[in-house]
Amino acid sequence: MNGGKLGILVGGGPAPGINGVISAATIEARNQGLEVIGIYDGYRWLARGDATHIRPLDIRDVSRIHLRGGSILRTSRENPTKSKEKMDNVIRTLKELGIGYLITIGGDDTAFAAKNICDAAAGEIRVAHVPKTIDNDLPLPENTSTFGFQTARHVGVQIVRNLMEDSRTTNRWYLIVAMGRKAGHLALGIGKAAGVTNVVIAEEFEKEKVTLNEVCDVIEASMLKRRALGREDGVVIVAEGIAEMLDLEDLKKVPGVVIEYDDYGHIMLSEIDLGKLIKREIERRFAERGEKIRIVQKDLGYELRSADPIPFDLSYVRDLGYSAVKFLLSEEPEHRKLHGALVCVIGGAMRAIPFDELLDPKTGKMAVRMVDIHTESYRVAREYMIRLEREDFDRPELIQKMAEYAKMTPDEFRKRFGYLVGIQ
Repeated sequence: MNGGKLGILVGGGPAPGINGVISAATIEARNQGLEVIGIYDGYRWLARGDATHIRPLDIRDVSRIHLRGGSILRTSRENPTKSKEKMDNVIRTLKELGIGYLITIGGDDTAFAAKNICDAAAGEIRVAHVPKTIDNDLPLPENTSTFGFQTARHVGVQIVRNLMEDSRTTNRWYLIVAMGRKAGHLALGIGKAAGVTNVVIAEEFEKEKVTLNEVCDVIEASMLKRRALGREDGVVIVAEGIAEMLDLEDLKKVPGVVIEYDDYGHIMLSEIDLGKLIKREIERRFAERGEKIRIVQKDLGYELRSADPIPFDLSYVRDLGYSAVKFLLSEEPEHRKLHGALVCVIGGAMRAIPFDELLDPKTGKMAVRMVDIHTESYRVAREYMIRLEREDFDRPELIQKMAEYAKMTPDEFRKRFGYLVGIQ
């Protein structure tokens, strides 16, 4: 039988709105007569069998925290699925605390661990996972965004607007690497809304591996076209997930590049410094032509993760926190047959998605939602970028100018960059 205590924990990276989920869930749970236990640092202490890093939560503790970024329960990337011992510790410790209901707040890795807890507890602990990530890469129905994404995009656009004006004022280029471990939603979302010169995401290459030269070719061609159109400045946003597509053996040969992995086995992309690699390569290319190009490189992501949520997310996470408790206490047959599920809000209604439906059959882990480059929305984004296009080669004057800036003949330019648009 489920007990009268609800545990709440947060895993993965921060995202705007975490405190709002904690607040809404706590208030609804207390109103339903449940005790609420906040668990610090995600799965970290539970995986060690330590039941002391907790705090009781009451309505007075959480009634105004929804307005703040960050997480009052902190977070961690501890992976309890790495060993049977860790998972056994988690289950035993939750039972020792008398927790019969558990809300986990996090992305795909936290959700995967929540599924394993659900399976291991075999109904003794009922689990609701609330999807959180600024990457927007969890496969929610009807293309619904994960909470935190809208705020991250909003704050990101404000920052990029300032950089765009600085770029125009100083006649220089900015190269921004935006967070997104695999998917390019955040990079594209910020770039499209701000109207930057170019956005490069992993999905556009439509293959498993890409070379650094290919990425740099896309950007260099964009810079040459921009110049041919009369502008010396620009802002390019690159999705950091491209780093996972690069040949790691080649990267290891680059001085200063460190390949490290987190607790879930993911490459720690912040250690690769993708922006610096691209900046150096493009500067080298211009230098070979006897020209010094001014590129300022900036990583964008950590500034966004703990921002105060905008009204969209403030409202959204209240729905999610309430819905998580509603699912856990539901007597509806379709809910009672589930020991746990991912809880989301689609079209204003709570929906519980069984964990098994979210698994990628190839990896056995949570599926990742990538940017669909075949949608009208992506096509619109591309229409407003300055990029080399196939039809550019039907404009002799434009190609002549681009070739001159590249210190090439038009034929050499076609041979060098034509492959980017399907011209060999």
